Amino acid sequence: MIAGSPVARATIAAGISALALAVAAPAEAQSTFTANYTISVARIPVGKITWSVDIGADAFASSGSGEASGVASLAVSGKGTLAARGTVKNGRLAATDFTADVTRGDEKSDMTMVLEQGAVKAIKAQKLAPGEDRVPVSTEHRQHVIDPLTAWLIPAGDREALTHAACERTLPIFDGQRRYDLKLAFRRMDKVSTDGGYRGPVAVCGVSFQPIAGHRASSTLVNFLAQGRDIELWLAPVAGTALLAPIRLSLAHMLGNLVVQAHKFQSVAASSEQAARDINPIAN
Repeated sequence: MIAGSPVARATIAAGISALALAVAAPAEAQSTFTANYTISVARIPVGKITWSVDIGADAFASSGSGEASGVASLAVSGKGTLAARGTVKNGRLAATDFTADVTRGDEKSDMTMVLEQGAVKAIKAQKLAPGEDRVPVSTEHRQHVIDPLTAWLIPAGDREALTHAACERTLPIFDGQRRYDLKLAFRRMDKVSTDGGYRGPVAVCGVSFQPIAGHRASSTLVNFLAQGRDIELWLAPVAGTALLAPIRLSLAHMLGNLVVQAHKFQSVAASSEQAARDINPIAN
């Protein structure tokens, strides 16, 4: 969502955007989730993110917005919004539409992407600046992917308990221009308490960034992130579902740790009828 490295942008968008081939949730799950995050570098606030998700019996809708500036400009700068919609079928979320509107200084870009069962069917976006070292995106790179907003709703692995299985996965993300993997690995279980909402256990995952296509091979930020940087993602449960969402993300940064921390993290389980009305108002 915010300009800069692919992982930073995807992290912030998602609730950090930011960072599951298919996102699992029980077919009966109904939930409304909202989160507000603060972005800081070396404990200095430099930005904020808001994220909301509605999950119904057969459809879901997600939107996020964020902005960052100041000392974070070396990693993330500007402002933007992301949105995703899709279906809930056989216990899985599948995005069908993804949009992004990003402003970086005097530059503004809009992008719309249509997906079907994890494959990109259509994209309307500005082309990336040409360069001899830009890794080309092939048709194969647009298969078996997930958008950078839906990616952050992660299967818990066990509806009844938070386990290390939540971290044992790879997020194959395509943002409409760049293709990269975020590889998660379990580190530990921990506990967290927020002022606005969640208090309880979290699964802490280590994250490694692997650029695949669409990036410049000489990019300083891409190479910095790809060199095994210490990135941690803290995941907390979303009520009424078997999903987890980021409550904290930290990255060892050149200027000091970059941290995205939720100060509001709330999820409310709703009835099937109410969820259907919220997501499909025309049908009621």
